[in-house]
Amino acid sequence: MLSEYILLNGKYYSTNENNLSHHNRGFCYGDALFETIHCLGTQPQFFELHWARLIRGMGILKMIPGDDFGLVNIQKCIEKLLNKNRIFKGARIRLTVFRDAEGYYTPGKDTISWLIETSVLQQEQYTLNTKGLVIEIFDELHKPVNILSNLKTTNALIYVLAGIYRREKGFDECLILNQYGRIAESISSNVFATYGNTIITPPLPDGCIEGTMRQTVLKIAKDMGYKTEERGLLEKNILEAEEVFLTNAIKGIQWIGAYKERRYYNFIARKLSAKLNEVAFIAI
Repeated sequence: MLSEYILLNGKYYSTNENNLSHHNRGFCYGDALFETIHCLGTQPQFFELHWARLIRGMGILKMIPGDDFGLVNIQKCIEKLLNKNRIFKGARIRLTVFRDAEGYYTPGKDTISWLIETSVLQQEQYTLNTKGLVIEIFDELHKPVNILSNLKTTNALIYVLAGIYRREKGFDECLILNQYGRIAESISSNVFATYGNTIITPPLPDGCIEGTMRQTVLKIAKDMGYKTEERGLLEKNILEAEEVFLTNAIKGIQWIGAYKERRYYNFIARKLSAKLNEVAFIAI
């Protein structure tokens, strides 16, 4: 559900107002980054991980933040906006940073504007799905591997096309391959596969988004005594896995029930999901 107010460069605007120019570089050229953040109450979860990723991405894209764009101020702005929109339980935050400049492909300057949006989540905690997801591999377009591959930019056409494929074929989710034919990620999540006590996820050089929940789950798994590896996954590895699950900042962990004729368990996914909620509530 869309909230009543947004924050643009620290000022409140109604969502009914026409706030952004049609010359916006995020719209025209995908010259923007964003973070999707889960909130418990009015507290953004794992915010320092989101912030670190955003700042790294801005550095790669040569974006220059203003004095008002600091971790403490933006976190306070998120809390204030949630209060203004009267969202006091589960919430989804989208923080978008775009280069605020004139020009065509070559911008006139590299300073930024920032936008915070809120929406209500039905579940306050991370909730493991009761029914396993049915997945397929999206093979019509492969994700290139380069310095931009790990960033969350507004250039998301491969995910849009994979989403259309998922919808047309009737699957719950699709896995996306990189240019070398290895599994990079899914439409909106990082991918994990388990073999006994070992949990494997594709490495960043294979082109996956540098997920904050990916980092969190890897740490939780290590702390719980699981062996974790970041290495390439092929389709055959997915077929050989005992469990396959997905992670993202909003849903936490979602387990896969089926790929082709293969069926999967969710023992490890359930344990990790329970521990994730413990860590999240302690963080508040």
